[in-house]
Amino acid sequence: MKKKLSLIGMAGAALLLLTACGTSEVTSGSSGIWDQIVYGFAQVIRFLSFGGLTGIGIILFTIIIRAALLPLMNVQIKSSQRMQEIQPEIKKIQAKYPSKDMESRRLMNEEIQKLYAENKVNPYMGCLPLVVQMPVLWALYQALSRVDFLKHGSFLWFDIGAKDPTFILPILAAVFTFLSSYLMMKSAPEKNAMTTSMTYIMPIFILIMGINFAAGIALYWVISNAFQVFQTMLLANPWKIIAAREEKLKAEKDKIKAREKAMKKAKARKK
Repeated sequence: MKKKLSLIGMAGAALLLLTACGTSEVTSGSSGIWDQIVYGFAQVIRFLSFGGLTGIGIILFTIIIRAALLPLMNVQIKSSQRMQEIQPEIKKIQAKYPSKDMESRRLMNEEIQKLYAENKVNPYMGCLPLVVQMPVLWALYQALSRVDFLKHGSFLWFDIGAKDPTFILPILAAVFTFLSSYLMMKSAPEKNAMTTSMTYIMPIFILIMGINFAAGIALYWVISNAFQVFQTMLLANPWKIIAAREEKLKAEKDKIKAREKAMKKAKARKK
């Protein structure tokens, strides 16, 4: 977890450096590679805005970006699943070396690395897709917040550049954020305190931001997080994972029972 947080932190720092914390308006004449990327994203959204409806462009572009990132997210999900499955074994190793001295730390790390190798787990693979997608998703967010022609127009019941007066979009964004986190957490063999707390904190955070940000950005969050729910159900359905895990445990118990039964029969024959 510490390694993951370090990688995410470095990625976030690099992204802030890249964007230079830019909040000024981006136009075709803006200088800088990052601003040009943001403006390029905005132009694609405009192209996808059929009938001049920017809301359609936001929805379609968000889906396209999420679909393009699907293979990377699949890698992240599978890696996270494997890490979850071996967490009980990692805890056993950590309990085996409670001392904080250098030798104990070295032996513990060696055993954990051996466990990773045996189960073909790379602890960094779960972070790599996240690091790759962060600049893409941030560029999309900035296109919606910094390019003028994406801030105008109406769609359904709201104005793209104004706050949603009904709070429907912020609520939907919070609900889908919760569902995506809950579904990922549900399949975990053991519950992590940090993961559990973030499952409830992030929706509240998204709700507050959705209420205070333009409806176009809230719409992006709704579609993005709804796609995340669909993606989780497609690639990591928690009920299927739980059923497979229970079936595996049952098979192991049946083997143990069959072995014990065979041993009893063998003893009975000897008598």
